Amino acid sequence: MKSVEKSDFRGSDYQNIHKTMSDIDKIKETLLRFRDERDWKQFHNAKDLAIAINVEAAELLELFLWKDAAEVSVDKISEELADIFSYAFLLAHDQGINIKATILDKIEKNASRYPVDKAKGNAKKYDKL
Repeated sequence: MKSVEKSDFRGSDYQNIHKTMSDIDKIKETLLRFRDERDWKQFHNAKDLAIAINVEAAELLELFLWKDAAEVSVDKISEELADIFSYAFLLAHDQGINIKATILDKIEKNASRYPVDKAKGNAKKYDKL
């Protein structure tokens, strides 16, 4: 695994992450430290984290409202995605969900639901292929 570079995380308090951690683990560790330093865990139950993900997803959608996609600032998209990912990582952590395994399992499941020969270039749901 690559070592942590000074530019991996902003702020000196977050630059001393363990060098052997995966990128996902580094992100989770940084998020947890940020949250815990502010005593915010009390607000981060599963229900409220799920709601926060939805609120941030709505803010992402709002960026596109009444515009062509090309008109939307990539920086603003990035900012909203960071919020969504952050809450999702915290929810996964608190529920004991392995993010990497969960995503890879879902890709495998979708690969069987959407075989290339039926799904390529097709936007139909798997039960309509």
